[in-house]
Amino acid sequence: MSPSNRSLIGFGLGIGVAGAATAVGIVADRIHRQRGEALDTGDSLVAAASRELVVLADDGVPLHVEVDDPQPGSETEIEGHPRPTVVLSHGYCLTSECWVFQRRALTQAGHRVVVWDQRGHGRSAKGSPQSYTIDHLGEDLARVIAEVAPEGPLLLAGHSMGGMTTMALGQSHPKLVRDRVIGFGAISTSPGGMPLAGDDLAVSVGRILLERLGPRTAGLFTARPELLQTILRANRDLSEFLVERYSFASPVPRRIVRLTAKMLLGTDLSVMSSFTPAFTDYDKTAVLSVFRDVETLVFNGDQDVLTPPDHSEAIVRAIPGAEHVIVRDGGHVIMLEHPDLLSTQLVSLAERAVRGRLRDVETERQPRTVRVVTDLDKRRRIERGREERREERGSGLRRRRDDA
Repeated sequence: MSPSNRSLIGFGLGIGVAGAATAVGIVADRIHRQRGEALDTGDSLVAAASRELVVLADDGVPLHVEVDDPQPGSETEIEGHPRPTVVLSHGYCLTSECWVFQRRALTQAGHRVVVWDQRGHGRSAKGSPQSYTIDHLGEDLARVIAEVAPEGPLLLAGHSMGGMTTMALGQSHPKLVRDRVIGFGAISTSPGGMPLAGDDLAVSVGRILLERLGPRTAGLFTARPELLQTILRANRDLSEFLVERYSFASPVPRRIVRLTAKMLLGTDLSVMSSFTPAFTDYDKTAVLSVFRDVETLVFNGDQDVLTPPDHSEAIVRAIPGAEHVIVRDGGHVIMLEHPDLLSTQLVSLAERAVRGRLRDVETERQPRTVRVVTDLDKRRRIERGREERREERGSGLRRRRDDA
């Protein structure tokens, strides 16, 4: 049997095993979808950047960057001092699109915001397979900062691999962190030194597919891209179900699921496969000492299956004075699952950071704070949706009785 056929069969078996492992859940997913409908505000999922540009990485790879200016009329200073520029770095197999809600909230609060697509993701170009390392991503982030935010205070926030990228920046550019970074947001991320993901069957299947079958499967679909799209279209419901299950721990609007699926499934398979060794060898725990004087927020969901809570706890232990916020019913792609909670926390982080610098507060001497929070607004909207559906069902039953 040819390598291409073995790859295709392996890919199909992986889809089949994952499907068998979750088929029962698809019934429950229908209820989940109904709850998600109650949460859809209709807000646009596209953020309009003030400007878009290309930043060349050190090895010449073009990186897509977007800059958002503060919204007109917003307060761009805190006690007479400028708010920091916020640089947001997305995670593995996502794109800068994932920050749509935080971009709006931060610019409304008076911040300048920078987002970018990491190499091989979104609208950035691919690099060589050898360049897909966390350390190389840290250098990419340094180039982005040098080009679009060369001066002034910074708040760096990263989700998952984006948080790892920020830690890598701290290792290679500690002076930049000491001189300019006043806030650090570690969102659903890990310092390394421990396994990623849990023992979940479908997650394990996905990991095996990438590590064992990924290179051959990627080559097959690179040569026949229409084949991959055919498979994904044929398994759209299953694909969206799996994306929702392993990205979120609570209902989200269907549009959010589809946006997440678009980012995840739109990532080139060769890029996905080439990045996997980087996570195996990654360990930046010792690097976190660079952030000891930086106001730090560690933000994670209590049901994150990809970077479980113990990863966030390791960051908190390494950065004295860090504020740790744990979200009940929170999964991995938490910026889209609980967007308002995260946006509020990032704005508060910036304010604490500026005021702390003004008052010369030693962050590492601050008491460590751990808060477990619930997205009450989300729960209320779900309950309102339930009540509306009950009323609709009751009205329909009464109409049928009257007609009879």
